[in-house]
Amino acid sequence: MTSVDEQVSAFADNDVYLELQHFYARQMHWLDNGKVAEWAATFTEDGVFDAAGPPVAENRAAIESAAWEVTRKYADEGIQRRHWLGMLHAESRPDGGILVRSYALIVFTPNGGPAAIKSSCAVEDLLVREDGELKVRHRRISRDDQP
Repeated sequence: MTSVDEQVSAFADNDVYLELQHFYARQMHWLDNGKVAEWAATFTEDGVFDAAGPPVAENRAAIESAAWEVTRKYADEGIQRRHWLGMLHAESRPDGGILVRSYALIVFTPNGGPAAIKSSCAVEDLLVREDGELKVRHRRISRDDQP
C-alpha cells in the first residue's frame, strides 16, 4: 500500500484552506452541540473513523452510532465536551483528495465544575468531494498520551 505521504502533490491553495476552516468549525460545532446525525453526514458512506484504538468504525452508520453512544454518555454524566482543531496542514493529492493534518484538544467541563483538557491529539483526515461538498473518507486520531 502506498503511504499517504507518497500520494501528496501540493499544498492546498488559500481558497481551499479557508473552506477547510469552515468545514472543521461546522463539523465540531455539530458534534459538540449534540447534532450527531449532521456531524456523521460529513463522512462518506464508506468512511473510516479510527480513534486511537479499537473499535474502528468502518462506515457512516457505524460512525454515527458510536458518536451517539459517546455523546449520550457525556450528557448523562453532565459533561460538556468541546473540540478545538487547529494548526491545519493541508495538501492536495493527485486524485483530487485533500490530506489534512491537525492538532485537537478535547475540553471537558462538568456541570458546575472547571474546564479541563481531556486529551491532546494529532488528527489525520483524508477528505474527498462528493457532490461538491467535502467529506471525510478516513480519519485517524492519535492521542498524545498513548503509544
